Amino acid sequence: MFLAACALVLCFAFPIATFNAKAPLGVPVSGALNLIPKDNPEMMNEILNGQPVTMGQKGFIKTWPLMVLTLLSIAISLVSIFIYKKRTTQMKVVAVGFLLCVVDIFLIFIWAVDKYIKTVTTPMACTDIQTHYALGAFLPIVAAVLLFLAQRSIKSDEEKVRAADRLR
Repeated sequence: MFLAACALVLCFAFPIATFNAKAPLGVPVSGALNLIPKDNPEMMNEILNGQPVTMGQKGFIKTWPLMVLTLLSIAISLVSIFIYKKRTTQMKVVAVGFLLCVVDIFLIFIWAVDKYIKTVTTPMACTDIQTHYALGAFLPIVAAVLLFLAQRSIKSDEEKVRAADRLR
């Protein structure tokens, strides 16, 4: 559960996806989708001067659902570590964390990347758009797998304790 929380914390350090495109004047445009938005105020100057453009992510609104889900998943993973004496409650909490990770994965691959690239490239009429998923997109998958394995281990521990209680 701690490793799952660490994987989710690393989502804030790495981009979710990057893209490369060409603006109408043949100017290369690139950008990255991050959980923490980064702005590039010099973007229009770079386009007008014919320089390669590195687009920052404009505004917090683009990633707040992903950020909230990731923070909730981190909190649930860390809280579940400390409720080890109540294994049935711990299993339920870990299951909720797993479901939040699955929703986070769904939003990353279905909604966030496509929406971000469309909102960035449409105003500039970019062509030849190439999207590449980065490490930040795959870390929630790692966390979901780790939470699933943790839930299975907690369940097997609970079964062992119940079997031992029956023997007494």
